[in-house]
Amino acid sequence: MSVPRVFLARHGETEWTLNGRYTGITELELTSRGEKQVLGSGRVLAGPDKLIDPSQLAHIFISPRQRAQSTFNLLFNEAAKSLNKSGRVSITEEIGEWGYGDYEGLLTHEIKAKRKERGLDKDREWDIWRDGCEGGESAQEVTGRLDGLISKIHDIQRPHMNGENPADVVLVAHGHILRAFTKRWLKYPMDSPLSMELPPGGIGVLSYKERKIDKPALYIGMALPLEEV
Repeated sequence: MSVPRVFLARHGETEWTLNGRYTGITELELTSRGEKQVLGSGRVLAGPDKLIDPSQLAHIFISPRQRAQSTFNLLFNEAAKSLNKSGRVSITEEIGEWGYGDYEGLLTHEIKAKRKERGLDKDREWDIWRDGCEGGESAQEVTGRLDGLISKIHDIQRPHMNGENPADVVLVAHGHILRAFTKRWLKYPMDSPLSMELPPGGIGVLSYKERKIDKPALYIGMALPLEEV
């Protein structure tokens, strides 16, 4: 009996992923390489009797950005249509990328330079996890948004902690917001020094310790199901 899991699926590479620009509401298509990244993850990890088995999914939350929706379709391939028809898919700003506001499209060094020109950050450098984004979301606002989504997921999974029914959840979204989600899932403050990486097209896994809803956990490794030959 599997403990409910939350799979984190980052969208594939875009042109701004390549050059490091902060990409929030800007709509960008996946590059050819980005599509292959997601297809590769899907081929190995998503499908019947694989790690992410569509029959075991209770719900999928997808960012409204087109790159995230394309990633969902590529990741699940033929199963994407049936998942949509089943009513188990929500396209929602709850898992949209961090609102970068005035920093949209900029590089980290450009943001820091612009802030220093205005007399900000005299004692310490800008850190999105602590300082948020001018004209966009603060760390506190992102925390509140994600805590609300986590509460929804807990409501989905709470009745099935012993595997009574399929209760896995998938989030298809973006690099910053998925790392922020991980911090809040583990009950860490947004500015906690928890360094994480999730590559384009990558998959992360969260769950629970001892089958208890109040003991969130992070998988640091997984044994993959054996495919029948």
